[in-house]
Amino acid sequence: MNSSFKLGFLIGFFLLLISCKAQVAIPNKQIKDIVLVNDTTFVNLKDYSTDFAYDMKYATEDNFLKAKVYDCAECFLRMKTVNAIIEANKLFMDQGYRIKFFDCYRPLDIQKKMWKIVSNPKYVADPSKGSIHNRGGAVDITLVDKRSGKELEMGTPFDFFGEEASHGYSNLSKKVINNRKLLKRVMVKANFNSFDSEWWHYNLKSALKDKVSNVKWSCVE
Repeated sequence: MNSSFKLGFLIGFFLLLISCKAQVAIPNKQIKDIVLVNDTTFVNLKDYSTDFAYDMKYATEDNFLKAKVYDCAECFLRMKTVNAIIEANKLFMDQGYRIKFFDCYRPLDIQKKMWKIVSNPKYVADPSKGSIHNRGGAVDITLVDKRSGKELEMGTPFDFFGEEASHGYSNLSKKVINNRKLLKRVMVKANFNSFDSEWWHYNLKSALKDKVSNVKWSCVE
């Protein structure tokens, strides 16, 4: 075997080795870390962070409808909303708190179900128009102590429809006002808009023109 043949053989073997290594399968766990998800894709928040608390009211009868309208308690949002809410939560956690969810993305069929129970736009958005919840860009939240899990005082319960729930209402204790201000300040910094009449409701600014969706998820027992 002459020297030129040996050199050719070694080069060929080296290229074959590189090719084989390039085809080695990447473990599923790593795939999730490297695959880019479109920012309008719906994803389950818990798959991207374990730092949130949940009390998904509409998956129970503990809500103003007095009816369970979700089959299971999951928090789905568009990817861009997930990224923004995770950043907001990091800011809260630096101060000793974390976000607790009452509601997230709401499929249009669920909106229709709610409208059938309470057909009043003062309380439920008309499904013919849709809400930001139906677009995957709205969140209903409060804050809890990071260690104890105790909710901060906000002056009213979630889904209280009196004037006391509005951001402009001032006949509240200093503690409650400061808690609401903290929630609003950080959420606005994370590119969310507040909703004047509901201290718990925030809309991602870039989601306002997204399409209404009826994407649904499977409930896993």
